[in-house]
This record gives sequence, structure tokens and C-alpha cells, in this order.
Amino acid sequence: MNALIKAATIIDSKSSHHGTTVDIRIKYGKIRLIGQNLSQEKGEKLIQKENLYASQGWFDSSVSIGQPGYEERETIDNGLTVAAKSGFTGIAINPNTYPILDTSSDITFVSKMGEGHATSIFPIGALTRNSESVDLAELYDMQQSGAVAFGDYQRAVSNPNLLKIALQYTQGFNGLVLSFPLEDNIAGTGKMNEGITSTGIGLKGIPAIAESLQVARDLHILEYTGGKLHIPTISTAASVALIRDAKNKGLDVSCSVAIHNLFYTDQALLDFNTHYKVLPPLRTQEDIDALIAGIKDGTIDMVTSDHNPLDIERKQVEFDNAAFGTISQEATFGALLTLVSEKKAVQLLTNGRERFTQTSFPIEKDTDVNLTLFTTKGSYTFGQEHILSKSKNACFLGARLKGNVFGIMANQKIVLK
Repeated sequence: MNALIKAATIIDSKSSHHGTTVDIRIKYGKIRLIGQNLSQEKGEKLIQKENLYASQGWFDSSVSIGQPGYEERETIDNGLTVAAKSGFTGIAINPNTYPILDTSSDITFVSKMGEGHATSIFPIGALTRNSESVDLAELYDMQQSGAVAFGDYQRAVSNPNLLKIALQYTQGFNGLVLSFPLEDNIAGTGKMNEGITSTGIGLKGIPAIAESLQVARDLHILEYTGGKLHIPTISTAASVALIRDAKNKGLDVSCSVAIHNLFYTDQALLDFNTHYKVLPPLRTQEDIDALIAGIKDGTIDMVTSDHNPLDIERKQVEFDNAAFGTISQEATFGALLTLVSEKKAVQLLTNGRERFTQTSFPIEKDTDVNLTLFTTKGSYTFGQEHILSKSKNACFLGARLKGNVFGIMANQKIVLK
């Protein structure tokens, strides 16, 4: 991969070139020169765009890909193409496949399937066997095969002692434990946020306390055991406050928020559109305000697409029977840029890599190329033509978004839109 990037503004707080506009020469997958007025050499691909920005490659900490088992929803091959064209050079994939990824051979399979792409795949192994919250899965063996974390996607660890043992056990190999923030007994059969909107349209609600109670429990366990805990996709003001306090105590905890939980309130469900049926559910404007405050003060570490392709049989049914989930990856950057500055957006889209993979690719001479190229200018309405996934359950249809992704450069490959 030989290329010359012209006049790119660098957004990378770990780079000495942060905030400057420079040319970048790339030879054989490494940054060889960063400077001004560089001339294109023979064999170099010229990348020159108006209002071009470059950052470390973005990382998405929660992505669902159907394969193996649900290839009609999404395949690994197309899923990685979607990620690349959405600006992500790395994605952590959830274990909600068939079979569930709970053995070392499962992890090896998806890792091998992901080879040869610009975007790297990082499997999350199930925390418990078959994600049933009864017995721990083979965590150490899965880590040795490439698993970067352990969690049961959208399934809470109902047994607190199981979480305690997991946090203690994984300290022996620096493992990262994920615990989905939902107390099932309180959530019950709820379909959306419990509040004025759910009462008005007659749908069963999931109270905010169903999340915050679980978060409080998990943080108490973490304080007792030590270890590394990640709480994925929080959605309530109370959760932000609890995690803020835990970080002030020095606990090793991180958390993420899904982009749609920052962008939409529960009023999006007034017409019973199942594209907005997600878990955790869309909450209130007060919750969104608290989440954004948590982003600004560093309580919330990362934003994820929580991308979850689902086939038509799972979404175009009665609201009560529809599955939770939406595809959001194609819209993540454009939606986030409507809420925060480009510097904060890049920070939120790159923080996950170090937490999950302990790697970083600062934009410096002789560093391996791992770049996302984008612009902050312009706006557009997200439509069917912007959907790249096999499944079409996109909650952002009709949303007004900002900026655009040009593509990525990673793993000796260039993917441009």
C-alpha cells in the first residue's frame, strides 16, 4: 500500500501533528513521511479531498454479525465492508450467533473468516455457556484464541456470584468482563422506556431503575473483587451518575452509549415503528442530556453503533413481537457530529481500541497505517441509498446528519467510498 494523502488535518491527541494540516506519505503500510508540499511519487495513490481530516482508525465496541448461523441477517464479509465504509478499522463482534461464541474454536472460526479485510475483527466471547448465565464459558481458552472481552449480548448476568467469580478469574490474564445493564425481574416483558409515552400509547415499559439497579450491583461487586469491567450501552441519567462516582473511587470500569440512545427519545415510538425498538430502550430528553454531560466530562468512554442487523421477519411484525435492534453503523459518525465537536467525536470513536485490544496507532512517522479519512462539512438526509448492510432495519432513515466518511486505510488496504 503506497499512497500520498494531501492536505489532511490531523485529529489525534496522541500525535505531535494534532491540529495541523499536513501531507502524509505511506509506503508498504507504514507512515514514512509527514510534512508540507510533498509531491506524488511513481506508484503512489493520490488521496486528495476538500476539507479532509485524518484520525486514528475508529473502533466500534458493539457490532452484531449474523455469521455463523444467521447469514440472512449479515455475513462477516459484507459486515466488514459496511464497517470500513462507515469509517471503522476495527470492530468488536458480539457472540449472539448460532452457535453462540462460547468456545475457543468458535473464536478461531470468526477470526479466520475476518482475515484479509481492511477492517479487523475482534471477537467478544460469551461470558457464560450459551449465554444462559448458569456456568462460565471457557474464558481463558477463548482469550488465547483471540477473544478481546467476555459478555452475553443483551443478556444480563442474573447471578451476582457468577459475575464476582468472573471478575476474580479474569484478573489472572487481564481479561475484560462485560455486564449488560438490565435487571430482568424489573424489566419484565417491557418493550420500551416506562414513562409518559409508554402509558399514552399503551405499551409495557422498562423502567430506568431496571438499568441503574443492575449497574449499582455490578459496581459494588467490582469494588469488592477488583478486575476490569465494561458496561455496554447505558441509557439513563442514574447510570451516568453511578459510573461517575465509581471512576472517582478509582474502579477500573468503562462504559459505552449507543448512538441512537443519544439521538432519539422514546417519542420516536409514537407511531409504533419497530426500527426504534432497541435495547436498552430509547429514553427521555433528560436522560439524553445526562448522557451528553457524561460524554463531555469523560464518564462515558466511547460511543458505539450497537449495530444489529435483523431480517424482515424479525422486524416487520406487530410491535410486541418484533426483536430489539437497529442498524446504525452507517450513520454513527454523521449522527454523532450533530451532537459534539469533531475532536470529541474522534475521541469517542477511538477510545474503545485501547480498552478492548490494548493497541494504538498514533499518526507519527514509522507507525503502521491505521487511519480513518473524513470530512466535517456538509449535511445530508440519511436514506435507503446510505444503507450498506444486508438487513434494512435502520432507525436513522430520514434523520439529518453532518459530515461524511471518505474511507479507511489499514491492514495494507485502502477502502474509499
